[in-house]
Amino acid sequence: MKETGYHKELRERVLQNMGELGRRIPEAIQGFGALHQGATKEGALSPKVKELIALAIAIAVHCEGCIACHVHDALEAGATPEEVQETIGVAIMMGGGPAVVYGGLALEALEEFITR
Repeated sequence: MKETGYHKELRERVLQNMGELGRRIPEAIQGFGALHQGATKEGALSPKVKELIALAIAIAVHCEGCIACHVHDALEAGATPEEVQETIGVAIMMGGGPAVVYGGLALEALEEFITR
């Protein structure tokens, strides 16, 4: 698969946009950041598992930016490519045909991030 950098660039754009939103609506973005941090911290589920869950949801709700971020973060949290691929399969099971399209995007992101 040809590495285009699309998902890396998309993730960077998402993070830049979040930074700009943080400057313009700091309370909302601080609240979102606290929610994210609280939801993904170690608990009964590991951060890795939580990132894989977030990835499955991102695929099912068709959010490309979320897919790029959560593939990256799942890998950073220790997920293997095989775990990411199985997560894509679960998302497809739950999301049907449209999730196949977004699952393919997640697979592209996986390939891009593991070849960094």
